[in-house]
Amino acid sequence: MKDRLAEQFSHASFFSGIGGFDLGFERANLKTVFLCEKKEFCRRVLSSHWPDVPLKEDIRHVDPRDIPHAEIWTAGFPCQDLSLARMGPRSGLRGTQSGLFHDFAALVRACSPKVVILENVHGLLTSHRGRDFAIILKTLDEFGYGVAWRVFNSQYFGVPQSRKRVYVAAVHRDPAGAGQILFEPECGNGDSAPSRPDGKKPPSLFQTILGNPRTGPLVKARAHCIYAESARHTGTDWSRNYVWYPDGRVRRFVPVEIERIQGFPENWTDAPAPGKEDNDSLRYHAVGNSVTPSVAEWLGHRIAQYFQSAAQMTESETPLRQERLCLK
Repeated sequence: MKDRLAEQFSHASFFSGIGGFDLGFERANLKTVFLCEKKEFCRRVLSSHWPDVPLKEDIRHVDPRDIPHAEIWTAGFPCQDLSLARMGPRSGLRGTQSGLFHDFAALVRACSPKVVILENVHGLLTSHRGRDFAIILKTLDEFGYGVAWRVFNSQYFGVPQSRKRVYVAAVHRDPAGAGQILFEPECGNGDSAPSRPDGKKPPSLFQTILGNPRTGPLVKARAHCIYAESARHTGTDWSRNYVWYPDGRVRRFVPVEIERIQGFPENWTDAPAPGKEDNDSLRYHAVGNSVTPSVAEWLGHRIAQYFQSAAQMTESETPLRQERLCLK
């Protein structure tokens, strides 16, 4: 029943990147009916995987009337002005990149989709001492949305990468719905396992080495957060994530390895580069900016469950409503 129900609902994707949300939702049997992405290389990737889905380029020029009806909207809006990795002061929602949230919000106001999911770096929570995050919450609240937020780490969703991101769920005219999507009702009894002060501390997965110790290649069992790396750089941007060999050779990950670490199928970003741009650089950057598909898949299933429970509640309330009408 869940799969049949999920197929009834559609998804509009904004700041789509290379389709992390869309791939994850597809695995959860939710159908993407609209895409919007500014970067040409990413649009080429999207077109190769969703050739029949309308694809707009610039969110600032999207007419609400051009967006197909979709109950679910997602937006991994740009993080450049919010990220803690940014050198110097952060512009936050005042910046030209992250400030595109306001353009997305204008479309939300015009169309009022039932469920909105936002994704961004956890620096969103502290930008301008939390005022930027407060603006997002207040904006959604003024549009009639109940809101919840949660930080997810991709390493707990089946990928070998520590990647913390903030996810915001907003449900129109349902204050409890957002929490129902993001938080499981099941919980433990609150008792932690007894400590073992004399026991040996297990090694960190960042210190656990995988590979052939004689011939290589060798890698850490868990990668540090993959961000918008460039293949042209040879400095600190990839100094924590690398492949090495016993003879002393060291290299960065190749694009297909980055795709695996982020949870995409191999060669997902194998699209032609526009102009004379370096293809590997574009692939690194696109994957580093993407949403982890397995996190999106989990969210997709949670959204489908929300719609299912809402439908069941409506069905159970119908006889009672009819009885009250008869009494009147």
